[in-house]
Amino acid sequence: MLEKLPEPLGHALRDARAGMDKLVFNKCGMRAGHGTLKVGSLAFADHAPIPARYTADGEGVSPPLHWSGVPPQAASVVLIVEDADAPTPEPLVHAIVVDLPPEDAALREGELHSPHHEGGGAHEGRNSLLRSGWLPPDPPTGHGTHRYAFQLFALAPGEPFPEKPGRTDVLRAVEERGLASGLLIGTYEREGTEKIRAGAAVAA
Repeated sequence: MLEKLPEPLGHALRDARAGMDKLVFNKCGMRAGHGTLKVGSLAFADHAPIPARYTADGEGVSPPLHWSGVPPQAASVVLIVEDADAPTPEPLVHAIVVDLPPEDAALREGELHSPHHEGGGAHEGRNSLLRSGWLPPDPPTGHGTHRYAFQLFALAPGEPFPEKPGRTDVLRAVEERGLASGLLIGTYEREGTEKIRAGAAVAA
């Protein structure tokens, strides 16, 4: 999607970013006084680059995730992945997964449906392309580093999600029955020709 933007436009839009403050994690207002989920991945460390394998420049499979700290009273866990640095008014949604069993503590690699992978049958919501599954990171060339926020929420019992929930459904559920939250940031950048040339010059 965004990788198709011309590189000059990517440079021109470098300062146009949705912002971390617009993530569901920061809009739901539940961090103070609530539990904390510890979120990690075997594929990348917090605030470290996401391997190309999980992006539009590679196979595009969803990365593995694991977490801990789910409160015993939780009925389910929800995942939403957003690009905080998309040149759009709101963060781009790359994945939504709801109704994860509270006793589960991981999503394996490729668990989510993606363009070339069937996935494992999780209850997936709509990404920003209005499709279910994993939307591989594809930042505009020359736009700089993008931060992809893997946000997990433990929820108390409540109304069931629709068949294909969207971002608004997740935010409402978290605001109404969120018990604990956790955040993992992965980064990715599609380098422009100027940076590639600069790197080649240094190597020479």
